[in-house]
Amino acid sequence: MSKLTIKDQLAAQRIYLILGALFIASLVVSNLIFQKFFYWNFFGVYRFEISVGILPYPITFLITDIISEIYGKRKANQIVTAGIFASFFSMLIVFVAGAVPATDWSPINDGLFSQVFGATAIAVLASMVAYLFAQYIDIQIFHFWKRKTKGKHLWLRNNFSTFLSQFIDTFTVLLLLCSFGKIDWKLFSVLLASGFLFKIMIAALDTPFLYLAIYWLRKRFGLKMGEEIEY
Repeated sequence: MSKLTIKDQLAAQRIYLILGALFIASLVVSNLIFQKFFYWNFFGVYRFEISVGILPYPITFLITDIISEIYGKRKANQIVTAGIFASFFSMLIVFVAGAVPATDWSPINDGLFSQVFGATAIAVLASMVAYLFAQYIDIQIFHFWKRKTKGKHLWLRNNFSTFLSQFIDTFTVLLLLCSFGKIDWKLFSVLLASGFLFKIMIAALDTPFLYLAIYWLRKRFGLKMGEEIEY
């Protein structure tokens, strides 16, 4: 652990809050936009068919890995817990917004609003169950490999933890959405393969950004390899 000056402690707290804000925004938005699905032909090799909700979601795993590496396991778990409250609070807001009647001149009427956001409660429930499993497992595996490698091989713990946790997340959320009838069971295997492969690809691509962020934060706060901020 590295003990910081008061000035550096304040700077570290500000960075932590910014990372937390990005984490929560990515999580909440992924639940709100999940009903739109898109396809992507990956150089003619594979056709991805996935929800747009998956686009901001890998950011949450990148951020928890940054926080885990620099701020430690306890701070990473705090962000995950905050994300749970933020998601349920957003669900409450959507519920209230859907319950009040639209005016005759409202650009968005009750039917359209319900069509777009009506499944949000199920999405949040499914996402939260998957999220709890995946994020806490991600943090546990990340710190397991951090201890085993004595703080070295950041790419190893980043990818090992993310690959497994992303599979658990994708499998769990699709299982629940199919069980609740929000997605047809015949799409389960296709969406599972597409979602997991897409997340693995993004996890691999975000490794340089993780290294860049960790390098800058270590340099900013004078941390050695494997050392965490203490405040």
